[in-house]
Amino acid sequence: MTKKPWENDLFNDRQDAALHLAKRLQSYQGKNPLILAIPRGAVPMGKTIAQQLDGDFDVVLVRKLRAPHQPELAVGAVNESGETYLADFAELYRASDAHLKQEIQIQLATIQKRRAQYANIKPSVSPSGRIVIVVDDGLATGATMISALQGLRLRKPAKLICAVPVAPPDTLLKIRGFADEVVCLETPHFFQAVGQFYRHFPQIEDDEVLRLLQDA
Repeated sequence: MTKKPWENDLFNDRQDAALHLAKRLQSYQGKNPLILAIPRGAVPMGKTIAQQLDGDFDVVLVRKLRAPHQPELAVGAVNESGETYLADFAELYRASDAHLKQEIQIQLATIQKRRAQYANIKPSVSPSGRIVIVVDDGLATGATMISALQGLRLRKPAKLICAVPVAPPDTLLKIRGFADEVVCLETPHFFQAVGQFYRHFPQIEDDEVLRLLQDA
């Protein structure tokens, strides 16, 4: 039976995607890379890639800024330092200054809460002078990845790499201006959501993130 365009799962699950990404990143094995996962979905992937590359594993905290009445749509993102990135289409979704100000405060509070949780389990690793590989389970608008890269650039890594299994071509074009290297396994043109490219795409819960950080 021929698949419809939206049934084109490319990966079995996040573990499968992580192993494929690790193969593409093999040149960094033995170079002490720091793999930073964007919680929560990319955390299992980040740990797997760090194991495959003999690197360090940690998280980079960033939160999407939600569109009014469309919480799944990111019109921007904010990173741990409070820097914001706004997508060029934010105004189309009536993301007013008042809405964005409130949304930034909400997401920064979540970031601060998570950092406090994670710090009790594992001290954060400095990216300064390191080869840093930022991992997500896929990009849609790219807002959270761009915000993460912006914040990390200020901390002066030796090299800053974006690594994702899947992203639309136009999003990758935006990302390239913020990273020294972009590794993306698949760039489908028909793109509705990251989950459509995985056969199994369960939600990652906070308890699993905490467990993975503790194991690391």
